[in-house]
Amino acid sequence: MPSGYVRNVIQITRTISIDESEIRCDFIRASGPGGQNVNKVASAVQLRFDVRNSPSLPGDVRERLIRIAGKRIIGSGILIVIARRFRTQERNRQDAINRLIELIRKAAEKPKPRRQTMPTVASKKRRLDFKHHRGGTKRLRQSSPHADD
Repeated sequence: MPSGYVRNVIQITRTISIDESEIRCDFIRASGPGGQNVNKVASAVQLRFDVRNSPSLPGDVRERLIRIAGKRIIGSGILIVIARRFRTQERNRQDAINRLIELIRKAAEKPKPRRQTMPTVASKKRRLDFKHHRGGTKRLRQSSPHADD
C-alpha cells in the first residue's frame, strides 16, 4: 500500500466496520423512469458482499445477517443488494451501501432472550368460566331427545 493512501472504511456500529474492498458494485441497466436514457445508461447498482468470508463480521452477527437477509443471500453466502431508485449511479450506489449498513445494524442487535411466563390464576379462571359459558350455550342449541314424541 503506497504511503499516504487512505483505506475507505464504512463504520457500521461502534465495534463493527467493513472495508470498502469487501464490497463489489456492478452497474446494470435499470427499468423505470429515465426517458430515452433508460436503455443506454447502466444506472442501477448490484452490490455484492461476501457475508460468510468477511473478516469484519463477528460470528453471531454473520449468522443473524444470513437469517435476516433471506432470499438476498445466494448459495455461496454472498449478499446481493440491488438499488435502482435513483437515476444516477452514485446515488444508487450510496443507496445500496446504506441498505447494506441497515441490514448489518439490524443483525448486530442481540435478540432479547425470551423468559417463559406462567398464566395467572385469574386468567386461568376467566378461561374456564368462558369455556363453561360457551358449553352451556351449545347445550341449549341441541335438540332434546324427547322433542320428536
